[in-house]
Amino acid sequence: MKTNTKQTTIYLDARLHHALRIKAAETDLTMSKLVEEAIKLSLAEDSIDLAAFDQRKKEPSLAFEDVLKKLRKNGKIR
Repeated sequence: MKTNTKQTTIYLDARLHHALRIKAAETDLTMSKLVEEAIKLSLAEDSIDLAAFDQRKKEPSLAFEDVLKKLRKNGKIR
């Protein structure tokens, strides 16, 4: 099966590289596959965040100080 992949070079902290090698050995996945999955997860989270921002863009903005006052008034913070 032919895949559409590109080769790249990444530089990792030595401890992170060691941990990645151990994780790869424990899971029978390649280091490349683990990195690819981590990147996909990170990008998916970004996509979810962007969608939430887009859905809420019509909501009014609140001043931070006003939110603090309301939380104090309601006894949520001191």
